[in-house]
Amino acid sequence: MSSAPTVSAAASLELSDAALRGVGKRPFGVYVHVPFCATRCGYCDFNTYTAGELGSSASPQSWLDAMRTELDLAAGRLAQSPGGVPVAQTVFVGGGTPSLLGGDGLAAVLDAVKSSFGLAPGAEVTTESNPESTGPEFFDRLRAAGYTRISLGMQSAAPHVLKVLDRVHTPGRPVAAAREARAAGFDHVNLDLIYGTPGERAGDLDRSLDAVLDAGVDHVSAYALIVEDGTALSRRIRRGELPAPDDDVLAERYEQVDARLSAAGLNWYEVSNWAADAGDSRCRHNLGYWDGGDWWGAGPGAHSHVGGVRWWNVKHPARYAQTLADGVLPVQDSEKLTEAEAHTEEVMLTTRLRTGLPSGLLDAAERAAADELVTDGLLREVRDTFVLTGRGRLLADAVVRRVLT
Repeated sequence: MSSAPTVSAAASLELSDAALRGVGKRPFGVYVHVPFCATRCGYCDFNTYTAGELGSSASPQSWLDAMRTELDLAAGRLAQSPGGVPVAQTVFVGGGTPSLLGGDGLAAVLDAVKSSFGLAPGAEVTTESNPESTGPEFFDRLRAAGYTRISLGMQSAAPHVLKVLDRVHTPGRPVAAAREARAAGFDHVNLDLIYGTPGERAGDLDRSLDAVLDAGVDHVSAYALIVEDGTALSRRIRRGELPAPDDDVLAERYEQVDARLSAAGLNWYEVSNWAADAGDSRCRHNLGYWDGGDWWGAGPGAHSHVGGVRWWNVKHPARYAQTLADGVLPVQDSEKLTEAEAHTEEVMLTTRLRTGLPSGLLDAAERAAADELVTDGLLREVRDTFVLTGRGRLLADAVVRRVLT
């Protein structure tokens, strides 16, 4: 059984008058990190813990109590801005596996956000969920509580791919869960896919896409498998038990995803995200990140950003709870972005969006580089913005590097 780590002093959070000045004028969201998982997936390096890893050092209840305290302290800190406490325009509950809290637990999370920040009219409220820990009553409870959007982890419909990823849900469960969410009144449902897993064939991905489209969702996130150091998957690849993902295959799989989703009326709006054009199908919370908005991240290891200041919380749930019990924000460390760093991030993030990179952001050298990328077929210029082409999306990181060098 694990024991709680030694609690050390948390870092102070310095928010200057300049950082606070625009609070409430920029998009503001709240992210809540739920650090609990029933099992650990072999590819995952997120800040998550199973019950066996935590032992008696932390529990969902101690986490919930601490999270409420953090949100209250956060509202008090941002109340020092000229506009006072900002109202949450978006809320995103992620993890980990938020659905392990059950419908009542997630309702309590949203109540805590409402109590501290309030919700703007028409706010988007999302929770991630593992299909295996959901059901009709769960979705009914969330809808009644005020959630507006569900994001379900699917990864693949192929059993052998799920096995490599150490996913425990049955292949058909994500589609069934998506239908249950829609039946409960959720107009906005996302399914997550991972492509390029060792052993995945083009036909496997096609069957996964068939299932996604059959589920009738209005949003799909699809990510190339990234092998993170320290994960079980990386150890298996290092031992030669599995081949590493192949870049050429990943490119082919991305094009396969894009072709199928686009043909079905789900169009890309960020390199790894597709949504229906009608209504509010795009994830407004994530757009807040990409568009340089403000957000407060509550929970162990959560990251926040306000007015060019970025900070992140202590990671372990026990230390997180103890720090807040002492009445102190659980900040591990923070940084103030320099003008150059802020520019780099803005170029990187806006380039990945379908709305494109405004040419007005670029200096003369960067504009010349963007023009060369147009000639090379990686960008196209549309009304004073540079937008990735299909081939450019495959090389988005390289495009950003060329613009900035």
